[in-house]
Amino acid sequence: MLNILRASLLNAPIVHRGDYHYFIHPISDGVPSLHPGLLEEITDHIIAMTGKDFDKILAIEAMGIPLATSISMKTGIPFSIIRKRPYGLEGEIRLSQETGYSKGELYVNDVRKGDRVLIVDDVISTGGTLMALITALEGIGAVISDTVVVIERGDGVSRLKQMGIDVKTLVRIDVTENGVFIEDSHE
Repeated sequence: MLNILRASLLNAPIVHRGDYHYFIHPISDGVPSLHPGLLEEITDHIIAMTGKDFDKILAIEAMGIPLATSISMKTGIPFSIIRKRPYGLEGEIRLSQETGYSKGELYVNDVRKGDRVLIVDDVISTGGTLMALITALEGIGAVISDTVVVIERGDGVSRLKQMGIDVKTLVRIDVTENGVFIEDSHE
């Protein structure tokens, strides 16, 4: 299982940004092209991991969007996008987030008290984005049914677990100048 994902990660190009080895992958970057077979394999795996105990899917802009779209189409459950710009809608929540390589604001719309949500995202490294989002959702009174991230890199999952936040991932990787190494696959 997850054969397409594993093969695509092992063949991912590496870009060096200082001491940071950045992998380029269709799920995390949208390049090279995201093939339907890869997206379907990931979607089917996420649905199998989570069931359908949620009434809304939340995706973090930008690369969570293809995941949420695909899950929504297969389950018939609607999705909302956590955006990087404000719209000024009633009930909009602004949150500050920090990743391993950026800082910024995110905006949550169309989530209400009692909503049972599935959060999906492409990569977790430090856990900063998810930590900020989960805190905001709990403040709204939304129920987080599940949180699934496709690719785990770094200590973000363990940091969140220490805070009592459970995050499921499909594959854990390490990246060096020599390429991507798969440390664990949650199949």
